[in-house]
Order: sequence, then structure tokens, then C-alpha cells
Amino acid sequence: MVSVRLVDLTKRFGRVVAVDHLNLEVAHGEFVALLGPSGCGKTTTLLMIAGIYRPTEGYIYFDDRVVNDLEPKDRNVGMVFQTYALYPHMKVFDNIAFPLKLKKVPKEEIERKVRRVAELLHIEDLLDRKPGQLSGGQQQRVALARALVKEPDLFLMDEPLSNLDAKLRVEMRGELKRLQKDLGITTIYVTHDQLEAMTMADRIAVLNNGRLQQYGPPEELYRKPANIFVAGFIGTTPTNFIEGTVTGGKPLKFEFDGRVIELGDLSLDDAPSEVVLGIRPEDVEITEDGELEGEVYVIEPLGRELLVTISLDGLHIKAVTGAESDLRMGQRVKFKIPPEKVYLFDKATGESLL
Repeated sequence: MVSVRLVDLTKRFGRVVAVDHLNLEVAHGEFVALLGPSGCGKTTTLLMIAGIYRPTEGYIYFDDRVVNDLEPKDRNVGMVFQTYALYPHMKVFDNIAFPLKLKKVPKEEIERKVRRVAELLHIEDLLDRKPGQLSGGQQQRVALARALVKEPDLFLMDEPLSNLDAKLRVEMRGELKRLQKDLGITTIYVTHDQLEAMTMADRIAVLNNGRLQQYGPPEELYRKPANIFVAGFIGTTPTNFIEGTVTGGKPLKFEFDGRVIELGDLSLDDAPSEVVLGIRPEDVEITEDGELEGEVYVIEPLGRELLVTISLDGLHIKAVTGAESDLRMGQRVKFKIPPEKVYLFDKATGESLL
């Protein structure tokens, strides 16, 4: 396995800057997710690490070695794509063995390695079939086996689960995470699905418009977002954002639309006049002693929970409450926003003030 370090990594396509001075370190054996919306530069970054794209500027290090000019075949990287990229005319055995045959590995060794990786991924009974005879999940395992059989130093995955149905995606998430930990291979995983990134990765790099927004463990990104983009992108239900102003002193007060929320022990130095308060729906408390009041606009059942949208004169605040709640649409409800759970952002820059 290797560590990976990206230093001011930049990729331009004409006037379009796909990746903009990206700095990132991935430790030995670490599982890192590159997360962001379509067009944010995550796949371009992965392809530069693989050697398929050459950087416009900056450096890629494997351990202490610059690999910018190293051909893809010489980087000892295993790649798994969204499309699986299996050869339809070849049997599963030959698909898995293909990278070893290119290296002219002896036949007996190929047989041994293919059998071993097939057993690891529980596809040993599929070796005589062709890809067209396999389910999506089975094809995914074959693609993983082909990448693993090379015994790579680095595992690169580009949205490998996006073509699977929801149930199989959940199963494969767990299996991939366990496989990566068992093998200890340094892994960089591209996804637009924040739930995938949160559940699988040791650390997540959130990208937007080619720039790194924040890099850290899932819990840190969830609880301490660096800016409005991260706060809005991370979380199974979107964060509520409320524009307003803050006034100094203790308790600090947030004012919006003639309403006031006391922010307890929070303090800000040189606070801008206009700020954005963020609060996650699961942190909004529907309670009789709430300082805010609104009308239930819509209720969305989520199984054991309800996602409740509360309207405050047209401003919609989402809250999560238990499924046993007897709330109904049109009802007036009180709720509170716990000061210890809020985020505050500079409205002009989007950066966190806390």
C-alpha cells in the first residue's frame, strides 16, 4: 500500500478549470471519499491519480515519489468504474485474469490468484459464466476481483455502486468497507452520495467547482461544517438556513423577521451584520415550551420518524419527530432551536463563524 499526496493539483480543459489547486493527503491503508455534486472535479482528480489524465499544474506523490509522468500501467493501481467495463465475450475467469495475462504472469500463478480472489468475493461458482449471465451485483464483484487480483498498492473507485438497486447498494457498502479494512489497501472512492461517503470513509474530501471545501472525518463534517455548502450537502435531510442578524452581548441574539432566538453562550468577535443560521431538521425540537410558533405545512413519513415542514409566514423550517406523533397539516405548533446545535455563517462569504 502507499500514501497519496496531492500538492496544488490543477487540471484545465481549455478555459474550464476542473480541479483548482487541490491539496490532499491520504494515509497508508486509509479509505478516503471524494464527495460532491456532478462537475465538481472528483472524477477528474481520480483519473489524474490513475495516470489517465496529466495534471496541468501541481504534483501527485505516491509515498515520497512524484508520479506525474508515470504511465498508468506502472502505478500499480486497481480501478473500478461505474460501468464495470467487463469484456462480454470473455468468461468471468478470463475477465479477472486479464491484467495478469497482460503482465505475462505464469499460467499456474494466474490460476491460483484468480481462484483466491474469487473466493474472497464469493464468486468462485461464477468463473465459467459470461458477464451477460450475471446480475448487477455479481458483475460488480467481478470488476472488484479484476482490480484486486493485481494486488494493487492503491484502489481507485469511481461511483462503483450507482448502477445497483437500493437494497444491493446497502449490502455492497458494508462488504466493500469490510473488504478494504481486511486487505488494508489505500482506497480513494468517488461518489455524489453523501450517505455512501459518511458510512464508508475514514475521511471525506468535499469538493465544489473544483475546489476543496472541507476535509475530515464524517462526524466532523456533520457537526462542524466549514461553510454553507458543506452544511447543506452533508446530512440525509437538508439543513435549514435562516437569514438574519446577530447582536452582541450575552446571550448572543439572532434576529429574523421580527423574531429573536437567544444563542446562549455562543460568542462572536467582529461578527458581520448579516449572517445565516443553520440548524439540522433532527435538531429542531417540536415542544410546547418552544419560543417559535408556526403552522404544519406538510408531513412526510420516514418509517420510524416524521419529517415535518413548519411554515413561519412563508419561511419553511423542517423538523424530525417520532412516528407516533399525532401532528396534522394546518395545525399550529411551537418549536425551539437549541443554541448548542446551531451553525452561523457569514452571509457574504458562506464561511462558518463558529
